[in-house]
Amino acid sequence: MAEQGVLDVNDDNFESEILKAEKPALVDFWAPWCGPCKAIAPVMEELEETYGDSIIFARCNVDNSPNTPAQYSIRAIPTLILFQDGKVADQVVGAVPKSHLEAFVKKVL
Repeated sequence: MAEQGVLDVNDDNFESEILKAEKPALVDFWAPWCGPCKAIAPVMEELEETYGDSIIFARCNVDNSPNTPAQYSIRAIPTLILFQDGKVADQVVGAVPKSHLEAFVKKVL
């Protein structure tokens, strides 16, 4: 089990925490007012408990950090982007079932 839980990232630390990370990262771009975003949050936490030693699980509040989502042309939330070696490996938009997200994560493991 990983020690850190789901990491909060923002415009200031995104590059150091995600793009320069030594392991893959799954970033959830969300907002507190977004219902589907709230549905994804516990799924991210469950997956982090299972796979947190191998992959970074993070979330970026699009209201507080608008530059990073703009850089990745995010138009809808939740958008989850899988990063590997500082590059986008894949992405999914919308609240998807846990099984879908788990398969998504396994692509980089």
